[in-house]
Amino acid sequence: MEEKSRKALQVMEEVKKVILGKDDCIEKVMAAILAGGNVLLEDVPGVGKTEMALAFSKAMGLKSNRVQFTPDVMPSDITGFSMYQKETENFVYYPGAVMCNLLLADEINRTSPKTQSALLEVMEEGNVTVDGVTRQVPRPFIVLATQNPVGSFGTQRLPEAQMDRFLICISMGYPRPEDEIMMLKSRQGGRPLDGTESVMNGEELLAMQRETENVFIHDDIYRYMVMLSSATREHGCSELGLSPRRTLALGRMARAYAWLGNRDYVVPRDVGKAFYDVGIHRIRLNQKARVNGMRAADILREVLAQVKEPQPGRRTTSKEAWG
Repeated sequence: MEEKSRKALQVMEEVKKVILGKDDCIEKVMAAILAGGNVLLEDVPGVGKTEMALAFSKAMGLKSNRVQFTPDVMPSDITGFSMYQKETENFVYYPGAVMCNLLLADEINRTSPKTQSALLEVMEEGNVTVDGVTRQVPRPFIVLATQNPVGSFGTQRLPEAQMDRFLICISMGYPRPEDEIMMLKSRQGGRPLDGTESVMNGEELLAMQRETENVFIHDDIYRYMVMLSSATREHGCSELGLSPRRTLALGRMARAYAWLGNRDYVVPRDVGKAFYDVGIHRIRLNQKARVNGMRAADILREVLAQVKEPQPGRRTTSKEAWG
């Protein structure tokens, strides 16, 4: 486990050569990948969302495809299509963009709902169905999608079902002035992305994901996660809180943070660290919240402050006390 953790840290170090001053965002994306989840990067243009996705694919040695979503992108561009060949008198499948390890879906909210929905099956199950034939996409498979929250012209809001397929939603924000100066200097000799080295491969990532799945969670931590989710449903400004599937997502991210910390068990701070990014795109505000100027982030912060963390204690397994 320790050796694999070092590999994950090496991946993050390679990405940091390209994306300066955003170490927390890089860690979040790495944790989501270890948890086998998809990531939604929601931010204004020009802050490095696409560069980050490309840097991760290169550092992990993954085959990647990029789709620039526009209104004329068709579902078949994503899933692939079958075409009749006269010579063989058979239909031949031509793969779509999803037949890769890492799909960069740029500006996913600028394409039609029909095309957005073409991603649902592959994001949830890792399969695509074309003309009644189901095909598995390569393993591992990750979707890193970007969308611009500023301006609504030409955009199509992602449906709740698809938003739920993203394990986390993060915003990078503008860099600090000193980081922006370093960025300007680093690009004098070319793109830093060109110097990114591959430090692992897909098989190693799959092994890391399997180890992450086996990270131990104590019953007290399970109860803590459920209490957090329940509190979002009961909050006076929440119309839609975290569902049980979203609680599962919280557990997956908490395991990934524990694994990155070189631990085989989850502690409350892992849950707290994951709670915001897992829940921010899954909270729907009611009228009361909108009138009072509340945001989803405000609800999550209140819930995290109100729900008491479990205290360390002895386990009933062979593991020692957590904390």
